Amino acid sequence: MAGLRLAFMGTPAFSAHILKALIGSPHEVACVYSQPPRRAGRGKKLLSSAVHQLADAEGLPVRTPVSLKSDEVQAEFSDLKLDAAIVVAYGLILPQAILDAPKLGCLNLHASLLPRWRGAAPIQRAIMAGDKETGIAVMQMEAGLDTGPILSETRLPITDKTTAGSLHDALADAAAELLLATLTRLGDPDLVPMPQATDGVTYAEKISKSEAAIDWHKSASDLDRHIRGLNPAPGAFFEYQGQRVKLLAATPVDGSGKPGEVLDDQLTVACGEGALRLLTLQPAGKGPMSADAFLNGRPIAKGEVLG
Repeated sequence: MAGLRLAFMGTPAFSAHILKALIGSPHEVACVYSQPPRRAGRGKKLLSSAVHQLADAEGLPVRTPVSLKSDEVQAEFSDLKLDAAIVVAYGLILPQAILDAPKLGCLNLHASLLPRWRGAAPIQRAIMAGDKETGIAVMQMEAGLDTGPILSETRLPITDKTTAGSLHDALADAAAELLLATLTRLGDPDLVPMPQATDGVTYAEKISKSEAAIDWHKSASDLDRHIRGLNPAPGAFFEYQGQRVKLLAATPVDGSGKPGEVLDDQLTVACGEGALRLLTLQPAGKGPMSADAFLNGRPIAKGEVLG
C-alpha cells in the first residue's frame, strides 16, 4: 500500500534516523510527536529532541504533549485521519484511544527479537547478556509493554567487537529498511501478524548510573561485555585516586591477581577470572584516549588496585 498518511512518534537519534527514511519515501508524514524539550548541558538550556529538530528542519508539524491521556490531545490525534502511526522509542504510553484512531493501527519498531528484551534498553542488554544475535521487530501495538503481534523482523549478529554504539547504528539502518518494506504490504491479507511466543520473555530494564560501575570481581569476559554494552553511553567506569574514569574498550587476556590489581605497565587488570587489558579510557573532563596516553599523564604502578 503506497502513499499512506502517517504520524511519527519518537524522540532520540535512533528514531530520527527512521523518520528521515520516511520523509524520503512516498508516504506522507502528517504530524510528528516527540517528548517535550528538556533542559540539558552545563547551561541547562532547553533542548528539543533529535526527532523534534529533524521535523523542524523538514518543515513538519510537531506536537510535544506531556501526556496522551486527555480528551483534547486524543481528539487532535483522531482529527489527523491517519492510516497508521509509527512509534519508535517515543517515551509515552499510548492509551487505547490513540491505538485505535489510525485505520491500520499503530506500529512499533523495537530493537530486539521479541519477546526477548522487551522494554527500555534492548541494545545494551543484548550485548551485556552475551547474545549472539539481535534484530528489529515491527509490531502491531496493543496495550501491553511490547507485547503485540509481529508483522516483520530482521536479524543482525552480535560479535565480540560489537558495542552499543555500533549496534545502535546498524539497527537504525535495518529498522528504516524494514519499516519501508513493511509499509508497502500494510493492509494486504497476506501480511498476517504473528503472536509473540509466550516463553523466552525477558525485560531490558533502563540502565542505571550505579550499574555502570565496574565490579572487578566479575570475570574478564563478563566485564568485556559490560564495557561494550555501555559504550558510548553512559560508559562503564572505575574509580582511581578519587576520580571517575570511563573505560570504553578493553580486551580479555590471561592473568590473575586480586580483583582490580594492576598486573603490569600496560594497564592489564586482574578480574575475578582472567584479566582485562585496558585500551581506551576517558578521564573526567577529558576526551577518550589510549592507555598509553592515559598513563603518560597518570602513571599507575604495578600492584595498585583500581576501585
